[in-house]
Amino acid sequence: MPEPVIRKTAILTETIYHEGGPAPDTPLRRAACMTVIANPFAGRYVEDIQGFMKDLEPLGKEMAQQLVAALGGDPAVIEGYGKGAIVGTNGELEHGALWHVPGGYAMRDTIADSMAIVPSTKKIGGPGTRLDVPITHTNASYVRSHFDAMEVGLSDGPKADEILLVLVMSTGARIHARVGGLAAKDVKGEDGLR
Repeated sequence: MPEPVIRKTAILTETIYHEGGPAPDTPLRRAACMTVIANPFAGRYVEDIQGFMKDLEPLGKEMAQQLVAALGGDPAVIEGYGKGAIVGTNGELEHGALWHVPGGYAMRDTIADSMAIVPSTKKIGGPGTRLDVPITHTNASYVRSHFDAMEVGLSDGPKADEILLVLVMSTGARIHARVGGLAAKDVKGEDGLR
């Protein structure tokens, strides 16, 4: 398979100080790394596309490392993650699904305590399309305080023959999280759920 052809990358960072209530001691930080690549399958149906996942692995690792750097450089502070893809209109949704393995495992390999599945979303769209990337706790999917999302997108991508790949990381729970459920401090880390 061909090596990914990158047109552009972007990193978006957010620091959330409060949501109308008291400011926490430490603000929540979230970051998204976005990369626009050429879609090697655009405009045609290709039966065997799985090989491209292997080609995307180095890109996934690089993006995960860029995210950790954008959030201060210490992988131990990462508590949430998610991934997604927007496939240009000459592609198909399955092309975005190729990001599941290289994007997810890149983040799990980059940070400690990452047994939980990496949540994901994907859609077809053109330049300016927005994507809500789901975020969950890195080590236990049932940690309700970390159920979140980050909206991402680029004004000039993806073009029809491109894919916009996204990784997202966060440093903690939603600001003012107070709806109960499993607390992050109580995670056993045995099964990726609790």
